Amino acid sequence: MPISEISLPSPAAERYMDLSLLFYGKQDCEPGHYWGPGLRDIYILHYVHSGSGQFRSEDHTHELSAGQGFLIAPGTLVYYKADEENPWTYSWIGLKGLHAKSLLLRAGLDSFNPIFDAAEHHDFFETVYDQFDQALDARNGDLYSQSVLYRYMAELVACSKQPASPPHVANSKEAYIHKATAFIKNSYSLSISIQDIANFVGLDRTYLSGLFKAQYGVSLQAFLLQFRMNRAVELLHHKELTIGDIARSVGYTDPFLFSKMFKKVIGTSPRASRDHIEQTK
Repeated sequence: MPISEISLPSPAAERYMDLSLLFYGKQDCEPGHYWGPGLRDIYILHYVHSGSGQFRSEDHTHELSAGQGFLIAPGTLVYYKADEENPWTYSWIGLKGLHAKSLLLRAGLDSFNPIFDAAEHHDFFETVYDQFDQALDARNGDLYSQSVLYRYMAELVACSKQPASPPHVANSKEAYIHKATAFIKNSYSLSISIQDIANFVGLDRTYLSGLFKAQYGVSLQAFLLQFRMNRAVELLHHKELTIGDIARSVGYTDPFLFSKMFKKVIGTSPRASRDHIEQTK
């Protein structure tokens, strides 16, 4: 079976700020086939369909076989190799997003604990590659692939051997983050500031921003900006809305400032993004 790795078309991968599928693939490895040692800058999950191999991360070596999988975390030096006599076949997905780290932690996965056992959930993992493949040419492909990605994360959490987390106490860090993100989702169309969010939550703005940095890898300011710009990308699909209408809809009274921030986050201007959307329909 040849390697099959396909990047999803833009702007679908950019539209979801919380979790985005970047690519996927599947390979029948030759005996001794290896990758690394090397680093990746995104999260990559491998699932072993058959055969066996070795995965090394953080100076720990793991022997893996069918029904197991491993996580490559950003910035972690890894090496993996197919068995010489019984080489593995594996599939993989690459993902990113503000919620990627927290969802993987719910599944008990990080650079120090990169192995998962999916034997009891193999029916899903065995078909993931085919499900993503089917989504490519479908009209609802971006939505379908996104749903499969979330199902993937849900199955990982179900595979975890960790005990269920206790209910969050009212003043836990997670509760503050949840309260702040809920406020953003309900108020992003208004001219809210970081101080407004901090006042609503009842925390110092610097401390609250630090919580977001630890949880999502970005500051509170960057989280708010990305949320607004991703919402703006969605609104660009509505041809009846002008760029000014969209700017106001995501909390900007100045369309020029909005366009500047949009290009900073998305990489192109709102108008160029709209043209791309129209060309890909």
